[in-house]
This record gives sequence, structure tokens and C-alpha cells, in this order.
Amino acid sequence: MPERETPWVGDQVRDRDAGQEGIVNDVRPDGTYVLRPVHNRFHHWTAPNADALEVTVSREERLRLRGTEP
Repeated sequence: MPERETPWVGDQVRDRDAGQEGIVNDVRPDGTYVLRPVHNRFHHWTAPNADALEVTVSREERLRLRGTEP
């Protein structure tokens, strides 16, 4: 079984609890994840931890798809 990828800033994730996809904007010192919708930079929501988050597109892959290498 592959090891689960821990989400980090810039990763696109599926939040199972919120029922939507988003981009990780920040990870607070207490472990809370701040997420925003994929196509909206102004709305945001939080996830108390990474338990319900699944990386769907890593930051590196998102940059490659945009044509911008890290």
C-alpha cells in the first residue's frame, strides 16, 4: 500500500468533510489547514488537520501544468 502524501502549501486537495476541492493556502502552527477553492482566491475555509484531505494534484505538478517549473 503506498504511503499517503501529506498535503502542503500549494497542493490541490480533496476535502472529504467539506465535499470540495481546494488549494492549501497555509498550515497554521496548530496544524489547521487553510484552503481556498481552486478558482476563487477570496473565499477560504479551514480543516482542523490533514485527516480528511487527499492530495489530488501536487504543487509541483500544478506548476508543470501551468508551464512554470519550481
